[in-house]
Amino acid sequence: MIAGIKQDSSNQSLSPNESEVIKEVTIAVTFSEKLLAAAISAHASDIHFLPSADETEISFRIRGERSLFSRIPVRHYKKILGYYKFTSGMDIGEVRKPQNGTIPFKTENGSTYSLRLSTLPVKHSESLAVRILPQTDTPPLERLLLFPWQLTKLYRLVSARSGIILLTGPTGSGKTTTLYALLQSLLDKLSPQVITLEDPIEKELCKAIQVQVNEKAGLTFQTGLKAALRHDPDIVMIGEIRDKGTAQIAVQAALTGHLVLSTLHAKNAYGTIKRLIDMEISETDLHQVLLGVCALQLLPTRLPGSDIKRTAVLELLENALLVKAINGNNPYRSSAFPTFARLRRKAYAYGYADQTIFNTGF
Repeated sequence: MIAGIKQDSSNQSLSPNESEVIKEVTIAVTFSEKLLAAAISAHASDIHFLPSADETEISFRIRGERSLFSRIPVRHYKKILGYYKFTSGMDIGEVRKPQNGTIPFKTENGSTYSLRLSTLPVKHSESLAVRILPQTDTPPLERLLLFPWQLTKLYRLVSARSGIILLTGPTGSGKTTTLYALLQSLLDKLSPQVITLEDPIEKELCKAIQVQVNEKAGLTFQTGLKAALRHDPDIVMIGEIRDKGTAQIAVQAALTGHLVLSTLHAKNAYGTIKRLIDMEISETDLHQVLLGVCALQLLPTRLPGSDIKRTAVLELLENALLVKAINGNNPYRSSAFPTFARLRRKAYAYGYADQTIFNTGF
């Protein structure tokens, strides 16, 4: 059930207009909860609303693939959109600017989710995207990565006292889930002082200090980092490096002797280096602070005794190959670099997947 709407149970008489408003809200709430239940049942990670002049298409993203779920009249969509904007804290009257918001959601069986909403003005209305973020226990990192030797390398990287480790990939590649699983594993095993700076906080971490960035209130990534560093952190997690300013903040934290973990959107591991340089991070700073780049790709797998349908493999750029990549040498020309193509062939050879694995990615 979505929090935020409380019906009036008093016996006060209502005007026809008030009764109609309550009826419309009730319809929107009922439709929303049924839609979310269907999306969760289908293991969808996102719901997309695409309005046109006459109707609105509703699509689910399931295991990385987008598929049409339903179509509804535009007049119904407007009511649902208004309800979502209201309950997520957006400005209902603002239709010319993109907005973001979050809503807690709880299913009938008690599972909890955080819904991250984003609107975007379009010709006829506003499009709406809903990211569904489970708030139950994060799967152990061992269940998320396909190859144990990559898990060993990842743990070795995060044993460093300072520097930056980036988990990268396109939307839906498992960056955030893997990052949370990694942090929770470290918290459970070593109990470090972990402080996160997130916008928004996507999942609760046990034993971590999680800071919600709120630029309207003056709590930016910059001010949040300054405050976080005074709390003597062992690890600083920045939810996502989105722009030059956030990238520079991450570098500053690493240069002051802290271990920084973050995510970044990039096509592959080598593309991450180019993106950082485009964000005006110098090669000198990259040599000083960048410990490793872990580009993720989710592969359809069939592992005995596991209910997980997709498992991550890593293009792990580190050590000498990382140094060369920063200097402009393409690591894909090296036979020692574990490219996604080589990892897919290995997964197929080990019997972890069938031939459909070769239709995934690049």
